[in-house]
Amino acid sequence: MARTQTADVSRYTYRVTWSVEDNEFVATCAEFPSLSWLADSQADALQGVVDLVADTVADLRAEGESVPEPLSQRSYSGKFNLRVGESLHRRLAIQAAEEHLSLNQYVVRRLSETS
Repeated sequence: MARTQTADVSRYTYRVTWSVEDNEFVATCAEFPSLSWLADSQADALQGVVDLVADTVADLRAEGESVPEPLSQRSYSGKFNLRVGESLHRRLAIQAAEEHLSLNQYVVRRLSETS
């Protein structure tokens, strides 16, 4: 299988965590949620999924299919719409008013507290 240059896939979003179920490290890539790699060490798991992503990107390109853009290179407007139930909307609006904030300011503050 032809492999793309590692640099082509180095900007993707990778994560390595311990899997209790598998008793190994599991590496994943956010842009390719169906791919994962298990290994005894974090480094081996990461290298395994990077190689797998590189092979997948090469296959997609060979088939003329679209390749996901890395999350780090995507443009974001800073806006998104969120639908919530009426009672949650009311509760958030009341909490925002109690803190003398707009609903938008209140939600942004709450979201940033969790990251």
